Amino acid sequence: MVNGSAPQAPVGRTSLLADGALAAALAVVLLLPVLTYFAAQRWAGHRPFDAGAVALVIASAGALAMRRRYPVAVLALVFGITLIYFVLGYSKWLAPIWVPLVIAYFTATAYGRRLAAGIAAVAGFAIFPWLDYLLRNRPAPSAAALAGLAAWLLVVLGGGEAVRIRRERVAAAARIRQEAARRRASEERLRMAREPHDSLGHYLSVISVQSGVALNLNQHLPEQARTSLEAVKHASKEALRELRSVLEILRQNGEPAPRSPTSTLARLGDLVAQASAPGLEIRAESEGTVRSLPFGVDAAAYRIVQEALTNVARHAGPTAVTVLVRYGEEELTVQVDDDGRGPGARPQPAAGKGIPGMRERVAALGGELYAGPRPGGGFRVLARLPLNGVR
Repeated sequence: MVNGSAPQAPVGRTSLLADGALAAALAVVLLLPVLTYFAAQRWAGHRPFDAGAVALVIASAGALAMRRRYPVAVLALVFGITLIYFVLGYSKWLAPIWVPLVIAYFTATAYGRRLAAGIAAVAGFAIFPWLDYLLRNRPAPSAAALAGLAAWLLVVLGGGEAVRIRRERVAAAARIRQEAARRRASEERLRMAREPHDSLGHYLSVISVQSGVALNLNQHLPEQARTSLEAVKHASKEALRELRSVLEILRQNGEPAPRSPTSTLARLGDLVAQASAPGLEIRAESEGTVRSLPFGVDAAAYRIVQEALTNVARHAGPTAVTVLVRYGEEELTVQVDDDGRGPGARPQPAAGKGIPGMRERVAALGGELYAGPRPGGGFRVLARLPLNGVR
């Protein structure tokens, strides 16, 4: 913002105190020459330095106490006081009242009020050098004096612009650091929410499914055993529900997905073994040359398979599942197919955090995800993760 109507950023208490101290010190310094008899005699011919002059000097210096909070208003006030001082005929050297005007002009420029500073500079250049010539029949200012005044105005303008640019760069750097810190905190919070959901949620779902299968396949269990299995099934469902409500506190919609999962495809065999259950047959296959992958791709692929198997255990019923990992030259493809009851018999996947979480992981790596019905019935999760440029 560069005009006089632009909103001014809040000024700290320390800055206000510093400006107040500057105003007081400047008022004292400007009035010191008046206290010497020699100075009063040297500038004879001007209006006597009286109480009115003292009041104008103090008012001009005192206005600087608010120079950073109201740079345009202070510039206008100091300009008016200085004009009154010179119109009344007081000496510009006995008490150099133009010093506060220079400071106000510099402050307005440094705080981006260049239009107001430019108007003040042009008005001052057009008025002040000619007052003695117009009001007191003294010689007109020489070309050299006018050139010198113009040069000083440009120097002050350049100095104010340099300070403004530096302030804006410092403020921008501070904003970037704050945004980076907020982003790191957000990613860490999301990682804290995502990892328990992917790992603990998976295991709790397996416990619930396995206990349910045990109850269905063993109708003649003793009453005490059935009661225990039912308690395990109920407790695992409640624990999963509580886990999701707690993690929802950490999670905020619209934030970028974290990029640092922990498990990798090296543990895929363990994952398949843990997820297998009576009525749930899982087969893992791979195509292409199995090789080391970028960590982000490797870990994301594992989490996608884990979440897909969790969804199968929860929604598909008795089914056969095929997990296919295809190693390509430029991308890794992960495909999880089941031939269960299909999406028509399932709750909508988007209602939970599983498939949206997978989409976030894939999007963070610049890949593509399909999750929906597959030809011939059942459900398919297909993720394509690019390998180029991922570390």
